[in-house]
Amino acid sequence: MRYYLVALFDNDSYKEIEEMQKNIGKKYKLYKNLPMLHITLEIVGDPNIEKLDEILLKILKPYKKFKVEISDVICFDEPYKSVNLRIENKGYISRLARVINDTLKLHGFDVREVIQDWDLHVSLANTNFAAREWSKNEYATACTKAKKLGYHRFAIIERVELWKPINNKKEMVVKSYNLRDY
Repeated sequence: MRYYLVALFDNDSYKEIEEMQKNIGKKYKLYKNLPMLHITLEIVGDPNIEKLDEILLKILKPYKKFKVEISDVICFDEPYKSVNLRIENKGYISRLARVINDTLKLHGFDVREVIQDWDLHVSLANTNFAAREWSKNEYATACTKAKKLGYHRFAIIERVELWKPINNKKEMVVKSYNLRDY
């Protein structure tokens, strides 16, 4: 099973982004339960959870809560049909993703080979966990409208979590790592 290491927002940042997610989800009737907003830092294949936890605790120990820049709307076409917010690939978020990838690779974990090609993003709407598949036209319209509205803000990352790939908030969180206060 693949696990996802994700960065999560503080409540204020989350609520702002969630408004946009709710609008798209409601208009196109995509979700019964909205998926959690997050930034995927790494995907780990079949990890030894105890060993992974030990390594992540060491990696994350010096990190404080930090800001990320959300700079625009980006869309990923078929098969994803995904409307997303672009995270600027710079600063703490970029360094954290790189350090996690490099360190886990050194310890023999199954992680992405090349992370430079990875666009950090927050998925607002896509086919994962959707109650129904949205059509090409619905997706294209949603993407165009979201791009016209645009989005540029700073958001605060307050914790990192290890998730199972399911849309059940109670069962999906395997481990949670709170970042230190400023």
